[in-house]
Amino acid sequence: MSQRTTSQTDLQWMRHALSLAERAEHEADEIPVGAVLVSAEGEAIGEGWNRNIGDNDPSAHAEIVAMRAAGARIANHRLLGSTLYVTLEPCAMCAMAMVHARIARVVFGAFDPKTGAAGSVFDLLGDPRHNHRVEVLGGVLAQEAGTRLSNYFRRKRGKPPL
Repeated sequence: MSQRTTSQTDLQWMRHALSLAERAEHEADEIPVGAVLVSAEGEAIGEGWNRNIGDNDPSAHAEIVAMRAAGARIANHRLLGSTLYVTLEPCAMCAMAMVHARIARVVFGAFDPKTGAAGSVFDLLGDPRHNHRVEVLGGVLAQEAGTRLSNYFRRKRGKPPL
């Protein structure tokens, strides 16, 4: 995993991703994960939140929703030079979609010690066997992202928030 420092731009876009995660929870009662894809020029080209429960689609993770929206917007399956901001460390499915889309960089919030594929459990994004590697910056606003997720699951189990 890259140890690049967090920029003000990274914080700005992660805050936007966190607002999308909040919408997931409050508007759709989905697991609060949000993602925004930003072009090399600094423009948001796709965004979304988890929709797998409501859409009955196991592939509708926030990252996939954002990448689909971006691909449709720019009319290309390659998302070259883009940065994906997501509130939770990507899983293996999302990580490999990023590799196939040729995303340049992913910035994520909370680490996922169970299924994280950007360095926690697996390191699919930096695996030298792939023909493309994605730069990774993890832990950006991790406390806020992690607390939001923990409180969602605590609420579902009838427990008080942290």
